[in-house]
Amino acid sequence: MQLSVIILNYNVRYFLEQCVLSVQKALEDIDGEIIIIDNASSDDSCEMMKTKFPHIKLIENAANLGFPKGNNIGVAQAKGDYVCILNPDTVVAEDTFSKILNTKNWQLNIGIIGCKLIDGAGNFLPESKRGVPTPWVAFTKIFGLYKISNYFGKYYAQHLSENESGKVDILVGAFMMMKRELYLKVGGFDENCFMYSDDIDLSYLVLKTGKSNYYFHETSVIHYKGESTVRDGTYMKRFREAMQFFYKKHFNKSWFFDVMMQVGSFVFSLLKKNQQKNEVRIIEEYVIFSKGNLRINLPQKTTYLSDFNQFVNQQQKNIEIIFDTTTFSFAEIITFMQLNKSKNLSFKNYISSSNYLIGSNNSNDRGQIILL
Repeated sequence: MQLSVIILNYNVRYFLEQCVLSVQKALEDIDGEIIIIDNASSDDSCEMMKTKFPHIKLIENAANLGFPKGNNIGVAQAKGDYVCILNPDTVVAEDTFSKILNTKNWQLNIGIIGCKLIDGAGNFLPESKRGVPTPWVAFTKIFGLYKISNYFGKYYAQHLSENESGKVDILVGAFMMMKRELYLKVGGFDENCFMYSDDIDLSYLVLKTGKSNYYFHETSVIHYKGESTVRDGTYMKRFREAMQFFYKKHFNKSWFFDVMMQVGSFVFSLLKKNQQKNEVRIIEEYVIFSKGNLRINLPQKTTYLSDFNQFVNQQQKNIEIIFDTTTFSFAEIITFMQLNKSKNLSFKNYISSSNYLIGSNNSNDRGQIILL
């Protein structure tokens, strides 16, 4: 088997369904499998999987074992030569796996390959490519120096643009593809870390083997970044602990270093918490793209279009775009979002199998699900 896609789920039933639908399409011409690990969700994620995807392997953990252990459990049962660690709040394009698997970059002593991630509004997510967060690099991130000059841009690997592939140090755990043999060789995700610095640690462990990690810009994946985690007090505590875990594991130096990292990780986690919001937008018009007979009863003016080229955004009012995922490919939808990202546009996908709309307005938005 060529590829095993590992998806760890926790209480994101609707995002999980959409993710699996996109992964199934992306695996149609690949000898692959999907493995879902559920960390004791309290919603009906497992029931949904058993009903709608009974052929997909589902592992139900009796407790929330965290991101590292949950993924390690999935990889332990994987059969693919390659594994892809994928968040449940993502949407992959139909060509994502094939492009990455077929790239010649694997011949360049590459360890992990990541791709371009965008948020639910079509904006590039800079954490798609990062540098090792040494004390200095973390300092430039915490205090926003990376925005001033590329000289301070190592945190987000600003030696590469978002549309330029190349070697980077750190990739994000929302999407990571690597050989299963290498994953097992470095020990997978460190289970001493509950979550948040696990992808940094795994990327760094791969670098220490002498391999390089690689950012591949030629395919894009939506990551509804704010959905999986509520940035509350528990989040802040775990984020601080995670950053301190990574620094102590790889950069244990002096009391001054430890104090600086504790203060820095606290400030960083506080900023993260304050960023999360659910944006309230007043929609003035809906535009539905469908090549079929989709009709949705919506409260505002609704325009139906069957071709993306028919749409002209005059940026005079707030418009919500709704994509019929049964008649447009996810690759087409992702491309449209990137080309038409605008402050007055928001995007939702229509999932016919459960009759709902799903999406988010920005990377800090927890997302929105509208049951029809």
